[in-house]
Amino acid sequence: MACLLLLWEVSARLDWMHTPNWPPLTDVLVALAHDTLTGELPLLVGGTLWRMAAGLAAGGAAGVVVGMLFATLPMTARLFGPMVELVRPIPIPAVIPPLVLFLGLDNTMKVTVVALTVFFPVLTNTMQGVAAVEADTLAMGRTFGIGPLRRALRITLPAVLPYILAGFRVSLALALVVAVVAEMIAGEQGIGHYLVMMQFAGRAPEIYATVLVLAVLGYGLNRAFLVMEHRTIHWWFAMGRQADG
Repeated sequence: MACLLLLWEVSARLDWMHTPNWPPLTDVLVALAHDTLTGELPLLVGGTLWRMAAGLAAGGAAGVVVGMLFATLPMTARLFGPMVELVRPIPIPAVIPPLVLFLGLDNTMKVTVVALTVFFPVLTNTMQGVAAVEADTLAMGRTFGIGPLRRALRITLPAVLPYILAGFRVSLALALVVAVVAEMIAGEQGIGHYLVMMQFAGRAPEIYATVLVLAVLGYGLNRAFLVMEHRTIHWWFAMGRQADG
């Protein structure tokens, strides 16, 4: 990594790229420090993270509920499954213009876009997890007279948790990407809108500084989620197993 960063600095200083849009790394770091100390960049990042987190929570919760219903009540899958499969292949950027017409440019639209993105991976993983629950475990619950709802909450859901968390882990990076894209396409706030403004202004150091922030942010979020995941389902990893992603 250090070699790549050094190569970046040297290539820009020696003008190997023959373009003014390839600034030296030191200029990028100066721009990053300036925007951070003024408070502008932290405020923008905080707004983007809030919208991402809200969409992640809403879409993830919906994915778990619908996945449990589809997997445990075949009738719901037959009724609503085709609708879900019809919506799934639509590219998320193509969904943004219609949502703007209905929801406007405010946070509601951006949170909805993120929620739609998160919904499908969590839904798929939840259904896979329910299918992997051992039949003997469910039969034992029925033997002890545990009703369907309590079986779902006390037996099925804990057993499916590793798969659900794997779906959230996949969705985490997607949620950040989509939140930024939504801000770029239809937004007046957030890190995505800032990137577009810096592009129009031709301020290359600020653009690359923002990209670096997003890279570090994505890496940090993933590492933090992995720590949380290992603590939450430590028993799963103690058995040497991995949740499907």
